[in-house]
Amino acid sequence: MKALRFALRSFGREIRSGEVLVLLGAVALAVAALTAVGFLTDRIGKAVARQANEVLAADLRLRSQEPIPETWHEKAGEYGLETADTSTFPSVVFAGDLSALATIKAVSDNYPLRGNVRIADALFGEQREVETIPARGETWADGALLARVNADIGDKLTVGSLELEVTAVLTYRPDQSMGFASLAPSLLMNIDDITASGLISEGSRVRYALLVAGDEQSVNDFDAAIQPELPDAVRSSNREESSERAYRAADRAQRFLSLTAIIALLLSAVAVAMSARRFAHRRMDTVALMKSLGATQRFVISVSIVQLVMLGVLGVVIGSLVGYAAEEILTMVLADLIASDLPPVGPMPIVLACGSAMVLLVGFALPSLIQLRNTPPLRVLRHDAMPPSPSRILVAGTALAAVAALLYQSVGDAQMLLILLGGIIVIAASLYAVGRGLVAMMGRFRSGVGVAWRYGLANVARRGRDSAVQVVAFGLGLTVLLLLTIVRTDLLDGWRQTLDENAPNHFMINIQPHERDSVSDIYRSAGIQPPEYMPLVRARMTTINDVSVKEREYPDPGGEWMANREHNLSFTARLSSSNEVIAGEWWSEDYSGPPLVSVEEEAAMETGLVIGDRLRFLVAGREIEAEIASIRKVNWDSFQPNFFIVFSPGALDDMPTTYIASLRLEKEQQPVLVRLVRTHPSISVIDLDSILQQIRGIVQKASLAVQAVFIFTLAAGIAVLFAAVQSTIDERRFESAMLRALGARKRIVFSGVMAEFAALGTAAGILASAGASVLAAIVAIELFELPYEFNPWLWVTGVGAGIFVVCASGFVAARGAVNAAPVDVLRTA
Repeated sequence: MKALRFALRSFGREIRSGEVLVLLGAVALAVAALTAVGFLTDRIGKAVARQANEVLAADLRLRSQEPIPETWHEKAGEYGLETADTSTFPSVVFAGDLSALATIKAVSDNYPLRGNVRIADALFGEQREVETIPARGETWADGALLARVNADIGDKLTVGSLELEVTAVLTYRPDQSMGFASLAPSLLMNIDDITASGLISEGSRVRYALLVAGDEQSVNDFDAAIQPELPDAVRSSNREESSERAYRAADRAQRFLSLTAIIALLLSAVAVAMSARRFAHRRMDTVALMKSLGATQRFVISVSIVQLVMLGVLGVVIGSLVGYAAEEILTMVLADLIASDLPPVGPMPIVLACGSAMVLLVGFALPSLIQLRNTPPLRVLRHDAMPPSPSRILVAGTALAAVAALLYQSVGDAQMLLILLGGIIVIAASLYAVGRGLVAMMGRFRSGVGVAWRYGLANVARRGRDSAVQVVAFGLGLTVLLLLTIVRTDLLDGWRQTLDENAPNHFMINIQPHERDSVSDIYRSAGIQPPEYMPLVRARMTTINDVSVKEREYPDPGGEWMANREHNLSFTARLSSSNEVIAGEWWSEDYSGPPLVSVEEEAAMETGLVIGDRLRFLVAGREIEAEIASIRKVNWDSFQPNFFIVFSPGALDDMPTTYIASLRLEKEQQPVLVRLVRTHPSISVIDLDSILQQIRGIVQKASLAVQAVFIFTLAAGIAVLFAAVQSTIDERRFESAMLRALGARKRIVFSGVMAEFAALGTAAGILASAGASVLAAIVAIELFELPYEFNPWLWVTGVGAGIFVVCASGFVAARGAVNAAPVDVLRTA
């Protein structure tokens, strides 16, 4: 109790005197950075995830071959979730004497729960979003369907025994399929019209779906609760399982945001460590006086821990308020740039920031404060009496444990944690080693330079370990700032480049062999370069190395599905530009030997396939066997026609074949599609513009988030540099006072201090540039699967920033030390 009362009184005095303001500022800045980053990444991360959920038209989808039980709706209602129903099935649609096969999508009032349906008033006309569904007796039909039956808006379509009026052209629905299996164009109708149509009866091929949406936790709780009740035939899908491209973009966005949070956390940790070291040093005189008056080690450590907790609480309050205000301002600034409203702030960033502040203090400040208990009472009489240094293993162990715990809690990504933590340790060790080497070399360069440089270099050499520690602090701060700069520019640019602005935005499917020439002529007549046609052959895999695919054991659960699914095969002599052979060899263009196949990398891993394995397929009642000649890596983001399995030329020549093609059409060129679908009604045209816009929207949100977070991490980096300078400010104040008392001019003393910081900044800038380059390459290749190109300007920027930022921080922090009156400094020394 005595320790608590004393801690409260002395903490108030130290706050008023400014003794703990540096450490308090570091903690508050750490919390502000974490909460601002946490709030922003949490909200934008939820927005990104919600946008990815649009490919399901919901947050969760339950699909079944049987009607959805009413109890599922009731259970979803118990969790406060919105629901909608869909029924999907193929049917022939009639318009007068003409007919066409269509995919009928019957939907309930709330459809879609995520995303929006888009319609137009004419074929390939201007699209607009709607928040309703077709009224009873009405329908919205795909333009390709209208073209096949020669119908237009206002005409009647017969669906089963029901006549529906076409009131709009359906151009996009969030859950539309991109697979080649869904060749039939869509027709959207009201689910209340299903009974009157007479289309669904016992034995009908209908896919029923329950769509569910709400807050993330409630959706997850509902999913976990209903899973035990689901029959084996019911499939539950979330965004990870729904759209590979959209989820990959969303997942990559989350990784970018996680990386920025990690960087802010690392900078905050370094700032707290440097500030705590100075705080402990400033308290040594007070502790020595307390012990000379009878205070025990237990009393000293109790007071220190109580003050540490109070410091953490105060820092959390101040930092959380600043972080929340900064995030709100930033959200308003970005409001016009972000297409959709951001979800509300969740409580987790505040909880995480509070816990992080305490862990940071324990991991980085407590070892320095524990050292205080060993302060000798003799220090009251002899200022050079110092307590023994704490164990390096203890200091490093607590710091690493704290960082590892915080990083894993923040991002939950073990791979990113290990790479960055390992990289930071290696860079810190390299910086310290070079710093020690620099210290040893400084004495050799003092001759032949001016007085200021001679004094500055002497300071570096004389401080020895302190100079090396400062190089580590400066270098780490610069490393993470440079790394974030690379992420903000080079990596994001590389990501945008994977979504080429000139990527194909239309797919043509079900092109018959005899139609290729006439399709090309239509495009040529419109001044458009015809596309390249890729053959497509439908088949089923029957055996792998003479073992039935149904009996084979697979290394991955997805392998069984991959082997037993209906495959879309192709054959070609040339390797596509969006494919890269990573194992084996691609066949020559004039190859005419036994059938060979090339398998996509992930498909090979899931099914356990290797070079030399023999695959047998059943194609239109005929069997064909081929040997695996190569494994390919496929860039699915290219929106080019790509296949899991590709045959060598000639292997499938006499098999039933259709063709697919992709091409890019600008808005003014799209009327040519009306002529195409009217003259070739069997060809299906898939408009990818909406899907491309969806993925680019995810990229845009992630880009804005990373750029915005850069502001906060930059502030945290400056705090690190300022704390590093402040750690030796008392010594600098005394030295400056002594030199000026002996006749040195203020300008010479100040120039010497700047020369010292310039030398430290140069060393830190060189090593930070090297470290950031290596870390950026690892992050780009291993985490984001993006190409990395060396940027020589990074080194120029790194060294220049090292000199400028370190000197600027030194100027701000050390100006008071140089300007202090010598008599005042010497009197209190």
